[in-house]
Amino acid sequence: MKNIAGLMKQASQMQQKMQEMQAALEQAEVEGQSGAGMVTVVLSGKGDMRRVKVDPKLADPGEMEMLEDLLMAAHADARRKVEAMAAEEMQKATGGLQLPPGMKLPF
Repeated sequence: MKNIAGLMKQASQMQQKMQEMQAALEQAEVEGQSGAGMVTVVLSGKGDMRRVKVDPKLADPGEMEMLEDLLMAAHADARRKVEAMAAEEMQKATGGLQLPPGMKLPF
């Protein structure tokens, strides 16, 4: 019986840590860049786009395809950073407990 009570307590503590981690991720901001910093995308720690900044030099109508590509690249850069940050926070929240392969944070 003691083992079950201890296990339930650990599960409750882990759930609390997960809730705290989710709140922290929502507040965090991660910046991705492309085009040597000419395009910047800022995402929340949960992957929601917060801001986009484009260097005015890129506002040439003849260069819209390049601008679109740079926006996508900046978003991809920020998204990779969000995923790395989330994985690090998950490690902290689970105390190093390995989760099953493919299990990710809910975004």
